[in-house]
Amino acid sequence: MGDIQMLLEMGFPKEKAEYAMKVTNYKGVEPAMEWLLAHVDEDIPGDVTGNTVGTSDANNAANTDNESGQAETPAAETATSSSAISQAPEAKSLKCEDCGKLCKDQGELEFHAAKTGHKNFSESTEEKKPLTEEEKKRQLALIEEKLKQKRLEREEREKADAMERERNRIKSGKDMTEARKRLEELEMKKLVEQRKKEKAEEKAARERVKAQIEADKARRKLSQQPQIMTPTASQGFQSVTSTTPAEPSIKTPSKEYTQTRIQVRLQDGSTLTETFNVKEQLSAVRVFIQMKTENDEPFGLMTTFPRKVFTVEDYDKPLDILGLVPSAVLIMTKANVA
Repeated sequence: MGDIQMLLEMGFPKEKAEYAMKVTNYKGVEPAMEWLLAHVDEDIPGDVTGNTVGTSDANNAANTDNESGQAETPAAETATSSSAISQAPEAKSLKCEDCGKLCKDQGELEFHAAKTGHKNFSESTEEKKPLTEEEKKRQLALIEEKLKQKRLEREEREKADAMERERNRIKSGKDMTEARKRLEELEMKKLVEQRKKEKAEEKAARERVKAQIEADKARRKLSQQPQIMTPTASQGFQSVTSTTPAEPSIKTPSKEYTQTRIQVRLQDGSTLTETFNVKEQLSAVRVFIQMKTENDEPFGLMTTFPRKVFTVEDYDKPLDILGLVPSAVLIMTKANVA
């Protein structure tokens, strides 16, 4: 219905617009307009508009046959009827009483009424003159200008939609880049904190070992002294021995680890290092390797000292049960390594 309304706005009669849309299989305004311009002086076939003239002739013929047996009318009455019919003016157009515009048919009248809002119309004996060649050219130029304007508007709209899609794509790309950057910063911060913690633990371990070595040296020195000593020496011995009971305080009980540091040697020779909770399963290490290497192929894990190839059941066991605490080195192997 919108296409027919557009043709009406261009000045084409309603019947011709509907017939043009039907002839062009409702393919759009442009094919219908081209057909109308090519057949501007042609009338619509009778099977579309309805052959009212033929129907009237048929009805008149039927009435003549039906009345053949009846009495003939008087000659004076027949002459009067013929004179009245001949004197009745023939309506050749429809006229708008509000603005004086002549409309060729009912479709054009309805379009004029819808466009202007006028309501007063009457039949007129004036015949609407067909368009001259100059008027046809002007109308065709106006139609082409309207089509060009609509085409430009459509192109501008498509261009604006394309620009909006491109802006959305760039924005989503920026958001993804920023998210990836934040993730990398968090991972770097976590790695720095983990290295600081490892250095602190290593320093504490060195201090404990150093204290243990000093205690061993003192104990060996006391064992090498002679049994007979002067009182002064014995007092010195007592003073020395009095410090020995403090030796057990240097030894620290075994630490209850909550985290373990796992180093993974990949098949290409590179390594990955990450800290895990001792209660995490070995499958967590496997998932970590898959995420970092983006490797979907099956692989296995093993240790060398002592040599142990982890089975499917081992992946469901915690790291502390598997003896991978406080640190361990795992080697990435092919899935069929026994």
